[in-house]
Amino acid sequence: MADTNSFDLIVVGSGPGGYVAAIRASQLGMNVACIEDQDLGGVCLNIGCIPTKAMLTSALLANEMKNGEQHGIVAKDVTFDLAPAQERSRRVVQQMTSGIGHLFKKNKIAHIDGYGRLAGAGKVEVEKNGNKETYSAAHVVLATGSRPRDLPVLKIDEDRIWSSTGALMQTKAPDSLFIVGAGAIGMEFADVYESFGTKVTIVEGMDTILPLEDAEVSKFMQRTYKKRGMDIHTGAFFQSADVQKDGVTVTFKDKKGELQTVDVSYVLSAVGRVPNSEDLGLEHVGVKVDERGFIVVDDQLRTNVPGVYAIGDVAGHQLLAHKASHEGIVCVEHIAGQGHGTVDYENVPNCTYCHPEVASVGLTEEQAKAAGHDIEVGKFPWVGIGRAVASGHSEGFVKIIRDKQYSEILGAHIVGPHATELIAEFVVGRHLEATVEEMEKAMHPHPTLSEGVSEGALAALGRAIHI
Repeated sequence: MADTNSFDLIVVGSGPGGYVAAIRASQLGMNVACIEDQDLGGVCLNIGCIPTKAMLTSALLANEMKNGEQHGIVAKDVTFDLAPAQERSRRVVQQMTSGIGHLFKKNKIAHIDGYGRLAGAGKVEVEKNGNKETYSAAHVVLATGSRPRDLPVLKIDEDRIWSSTGALMQTKAPDSLFIVGAGAIGMEFADVYESFGTKVTIVEGMDTILPLEDAEVSKFMQRTYKKRGMDIHTGAFFQSADVQKDGVTVTFKDKKGELQTVDVSYVLSAVGRVPNSEDLGLEHVGVKVDERGFIVVDDQLRTNVPGVYAIGDVAGHQLLAHKASHEGIVCVEHIAGQGHGTVDYENVPNCTYCHPEVASVGLTEEQAKAAGHDIEVGKFPWVGIGRAVASGHSEGFVKIIRDKQYSEILGAHIVGPHATELIAEFVVGRHLEATVEEMEKAMHPHPTLSEGVSEGALAALGRAIHI
């Protein structure tokens, strides 16, 4: 009789790293189990990527309605209600998470409901409602993700002080919202809430918003958000939040070093994430973590302990869903003896789904110069692309940094309509080691936004057509 508690591979966590790893392992002939104590899909599908994009879609439609008259859409007494948008986002989540359940059944993956932790060599203990059961596997992949960072001076309570989770669960747009942190999470929620009528204030410790992006992109987005009426303070530092019955009094230090105070309805803490590496039983088998708590792995996602692997946010590098999925595939293919490569961490695209969208891959102009490259920079504005103008979204540009000697695409940066879709063209180009000339010579259909890619390439060669 087969041992129902024994598997070839056990995945702990069902986020975009874990569930993809489980499916690929099953495709490779392994007997697989996936342990998850929450809904399938992890943070991404339940309280991250997917519901946020649903809310941003609603925000875009709200903004489109504000300018509807130019399209012949005359609607009087239009009101914006966050509740239906939030309810729709939860329906989207339900559809996606149930889809993972169907994929598990299709691929004969055992879904074990409970909290998993290492219990020794090849052993995983699963706890549910106080009951414990032990499972065994030759290989264990840890894909436990991350959680919002809690600052000592800004404790998240999901009442007046929100994390991204709390921000997703609101059914009424508040009068005012103070956002600490202007990375992707902060910028996306600023977009959503401003679109539904909330007065938004943003404080960022770095000199620009979206500080990981190219400086030119960050400055453009800062101007754009200010035009929308948001108060933005860069080079500023949050000091304290005095929570009261009907709001929060926030104190921060501006770039001049002067203390500023503002009364707001709610505060969103968007200051990054930390790995879920505690209470995983790592100490039982001696798995190493770094000083920030991330599990240390090699280029095949192996930990220092044979048979134990880690992927996704808990293993560090970029905390992105698509990176986690890619790591999951690379990891299990190596486990199966069919590995053909590693993850190219220099070619991971970054996407921020605010409006206008921001996307990038590779080096910024500043990084390319600092690395000693002899570069040429090309920038092409969307006002030169007919499809962008026709859609009414011609703000922004495509920017390409190329190496002069070999015409390598060192970096690509897009701010504007559907930037997060278009960046994939540069990701593929860099993966195939295409030159800027080759990107330009590939015929792009007219009229489409993809023409911005070819015009950006031409601009990097000093011969753009439509400007």
